[in-house]
Amino acid sequence: MTDATTADVGENEATHPDVSGLVARLREARAAVDDVESAIEDHGEDAVNRAVGAYRRATALLDNYEDSATGTGDFQAYVEFQDEFLGLVEDLPEDAPAREAFEDAAERMDRRRLRERDFDGAREDLQPAADLKRLLDRRAEAGEELEAVRRDATLRLKELDERADELADLVSLGEADLDAPVERLEEPIEAYAEAVREEFRTWKEEAPAREVLDLPATAESYPLVEFQSPPRDVLDYVRENPGGDHPIPKLLEYTGYSGSKLDHYVDDAAALQTSVAVHRTYLERLDADPLVVSWPPPQAEVLRRRADEIISLLDRFASEDTVATLRRVRDLTYRDDYARLRTAARARSEVTDEQLSRLRSGAVEAELEAVRESRDRLAAVLDETDED
Repeated sequence: MTDATTADVGENEATHPDVSGLVARLREARAAVDDVESAIEDHGEDAVNRAVGAYRRATALLDNYEDSATGTGDFQAYVEFQDEFLGLVEDLPEDAPAREAFEDAAERMDRRRLRERDFDGAREDLQPAADLKRLLDRRAEAGEELEAVRRDATLRLKELDERADELADLVSLGEADLDAPVERLEEPIEAYAEAVREEFRTWKEEAPAREVLDLPATAESYPLVEFQSPPRDVLDYVRENPGGDHPIPKLLEYTGYSGSKLDHYVDDAAALQTSVAVHRTYLERLDADPLVVSWPPPQAEVLRRRADEIISLLDRFASEDTVATLRRVRDLTYRDDYARLRTAARARSEVTDEQLSRLRSGAVEAELEAVRESRDRLAAVLDETDED
């Protein structure tokens, strides 16, 4: 077993302290929401909302009229204030929470002359209503806290799921038959890779640039063939300009010519410079790698679908022998031992000596069990503390 591409497995922890912390935070946040909801329900949701609405209107009146309705100020403002404030209290239902507080404030303000201390006293009278408003504020804050903790817990749950998948995959690789004849897969895959790379290289050197660039452009419709799409301006250039008749290496060579010399080879020297020269890196790096089957190979169904997509593109440049070789690679997935050989190939390529040692000691299985226990515990508490 050699260098890893499988995620390295760290030291096993019997527990995950961060999960314990999240569990505690979830329960605390849920309890805070439940406590404030219970306090509101003691008065009734609608009744509290009415009382808090009246409190907000009352404090707004106190703030707006304090300067104009006090002392020997604006008599009209004084009359308007008293009418609105006393009317607000009269409109409250008899059983409204904190109604007595509103009545005390109204009695304080029902006098011929108002002073600043009357306004201050009215605000003090309304404290029971202010406490109801604080209940609604606390509920909003508690709800936001619960939502935030649930987001943290959901993210951690995803991380634990991913970690469990990594560890389970490593355990399966540790059970692989390392003596399995993986060359039955490797030899045809390597033969195909060598052939398709060589034929693509020759095609790129000799075929018109528009034909070559049309392949990665067409591959956009094939999700399992991951070519980088050609830059729009260079694709337009080779499709619409006679310069697209030249092979890509020749176009790149032309970009180094002087303007006067370039005029002998292409019709629009400026278009070549602005469309081709600026994308030299893309054009130089374009190769057959997206058409190659990886080693170790993918799962059977993925390889079948990917091979079918690649075959749809190969007729542009590849020989019948190369296409036939890829078909043979695809047909390997129908072998009864494909999964076993693939697992053995992955184990040889991906599992490090240190990981193998931990597999043999049982450390990986122990960590997997701990991760799953933490994951299940967190998922259960998420369900318990659901906001609904």
